[in-house]
Amino acid sequence: MPSSATVIRCVAAALACTGAWAAAGGGVFTDAADPKLPADFAIQGEYSGGEGAAKVGCQVIALGSGTFQAVVYPGGLPGDGSDGKTKSLLAGKLGEAGKAEFVPAEGKRKYLAQSPDEFSASSTFPPPGHKPHQASIVGDTMTLTPVGGAAIALKKTMRQSPTMGAKPPEGASVLFDGSNKEEWKGGRIDDKTKWLNTDGNDITSKRSFSNYLMHLEFLMPYKPEGRGQGRGNSGFYQILMYEMQILDSFGLDGKNNECGGIYTKAEPKLNMCLPPLSWQSYDVDFTNAVAVDGKKTVNTRFTARLNGVLIHDNLEITGKTGGSRGDPEGTPGPIMLQGHGNPVQFRNIWIVEKK
Repeated sequence: MPSSATVIRCVAAALACTGAWAAAGGGVFTDAADPKLPADFAIQGEYSGGEGAAKVGCQVIALGSGTFQAVVYPGGLPGDGSDGKTKSLLAGKLGEAGKAEFVPAEGKRKYLAQSPDEFSASSTFPPPGHKPHQASIVGDTMTLTPVGGAAIALKKTMRQSPTMGAKPPEGASVLFDGSNKEEWKGGRIDDKTKWLNTDGNDITSKRSFSNYLMHLEFLMPYKPEGRGQGRGNSGFYQILMYEMQILDSFGLDGKNNECGGIYTKAEPKLNMCLPPLSWQSYDVDFTNAVAVDGKKTVNTRFTARLNGVLIHDNLEITGKTGGSRGDPEGTPGPIMLQGHGNPVQFRNIWIVEKK
């Protein structure tokens, strides 16, 4: 008899296949054009404005039921001027006529708390450099006013990875281009979009690899009431031994169990996660460990870019991450795209094996 967890995963997969995630998952959306998306979705996202020393970026995180947290970055958005650490937090609510109002985040707050009144997008509250601000969002414009300062207009921006849509180079093996999933075990090609869907379950390559360059594009669901590992969780497993996390970590610190992190091993240099329902890209250069007579002599090394920005630079990985296969390090293995109960979608996957 299957376990209760297995039954839940099977039900989730069946619901995903019929487009019922939003109805059954407490607000889980997989399509940015879905007319049932709540008004919150139009508010969440990235905003940028100002010039030079006055440049400012802001990431607005939807927390469900018309509530938000805004993360203000002096210097610009992550990857565009921010140091990724200095920030100010604002608490926001959606009001009449689609206008959102924000006030300084105050009180007792905890990293990723379920309650919006206690939620903090920074594991240290208040975060380094925190200053009180007020703000409002109408349409695609945020008016941000530091206490005692002049108002700044920030415009909503939809950033796209510079490697999005990258064509496979000569000698590459195309693992998925929308035409079929012959290279994979598990997964489903959506009839309309031609994207590869996890439906909440793992997808594993039929072939094994050892040393390679790889490009992957992914889209995480919009799940505003989710928190932490319950928010669009997936994983990009190198040779089914080393997991680079896929997770809706938009606006967060960027920890080793968040998007771009090598699970339990290494944090990304910068949190370059974009908002949910945005297409994002991973580009990796993977060099497998070396073993002699079954004993590892050289550790795995890994370079990775998230949305075109370097987040791991020739990183040495000293051992396997959780959920890996049982074979010893230094052996070839498959690529796995983890389901983890979330409807994550993939496209444009190719790999170039290194000699």
